[in-house]
Amino acid sequence: MIETPSLVDQYCHGVLRKELGLGTFEAHLGRTAGAGAAAAPGTTFFDTQTGFAVRRWCPPLLGLEPHCPPARYLARRRELGVLESGRRLLRASGISTYLVDTGLPGDLTGPAEIASAGAADAHEIVRLELLAQQVADTSGTVEGFLANLAEAVHGAAATAVAFTSVAGVSRGLAYAPQPPGPGEVRGAAGRWLAGRAVGGRLTDPVLLRHLLWIAVASGRPLQLHVGTEDPAGLAGFAASTSGLGTDLVLLHGYPYHRQTAQLTGLFPHVYADLGSVLGRTGARAAAVLAELLELAPFGKLLFSSGAHALPELHVVAASVFRGALSRVLGEWVGDGAWSLTDAQRVATMIAAGNARRIYRLA
Repeated sequence: MIETPSLVDQYCHGVLRKELGLGTFEAHLGRTAGAGAAAAPGTTFFDTQTGFAVRRWCPPLLGLEPHCPPARYLARRRELGVLESGRRLLRASGISTYLVDTGLPGDLTGPAEIASAGAADAHEIVRLELLAQQVADTSGTVEGFLANLAEAVHGAAATAVAFTSVAGVSRGLAYAPQPPGPGEVRGAAGRWLAGRAVGGRLTDPVLLRHLLWIAVASGRPLQLHVGTEDPAGLAGFAASTSGLGTDLVLLHGYPYHRQTAQLTGLFPHVYADLGSVLGRTGARAAAVLAELLELAPFGKLLFSSGAHALPELHVVAASVFRGALSRVLGEWVGDGAWSLTDAQRVATMIAAGNARRIYRLA
């Protein structure tokens, strides 16, 4: 039996502080499954791998039988209250450390709150685009904005364990991997500042590249949201940042997980996150995990839940991960391809050891 007693959730968000009705709860299942905001008429997002996994793993933690009907589960959740149900779920997940992206809007718990609820440690991941938007709101000139931006990233690096970017890949990083020149940056900053309203999102590709390179210079790990983009296009950026001391962690690479795994083997500072794989594949997670282990060095894979809003998603990710890893490695041990000692060592690396090394966690 392969054991993973302690997990580091290397990328997640906070959980909602409010009670949820069936429709709202279901909508968050759909978001995790990669679908739209609402299910098609006559259907439900509980009828997904994510929905089935929630019904399998979470009801027993609240005193119900596995696979109980969604309405009954939500009634029990409301009976216990959002704080107590969240506490029970998070503490049963086996996650000992949360790395929390605080860049999403909404009434979500911060690192300190999720640490208290889960009886765990927690650290902040700073979202670069949001940081730039906040700097822009308080900077009157182009020169002031650019100076304040560099200072803000440097200041955030003193306390955050990592930076993350949600737009850098989709906004042209794959096609222009080198840092933009000073004149190009000033021109882009002037156009963006002149055309944005207060709180306006950063979408300019030149400024996004500039921002990413400031983060690279900080030395903190940089998490890149791959999403539906083919990560093979990031080879140029990976090559440009090699040897600079900053690790790159590719998030949400599914269904391009094989291409992501290949990049981890090509570049010593590139790592792959498992969160999206676990969240979307459910009962099929073992097959997808095996494909990652075919290509990626074992020291390059990181567990995460990628969870947002629902504490149930932390439970599902942790439970599915443990089951998938135990099934895959256990089969290889049973066949004699691996020793039990090596299998246990690799499981511990992926569950927590790799994240502790990369993010310099105690």
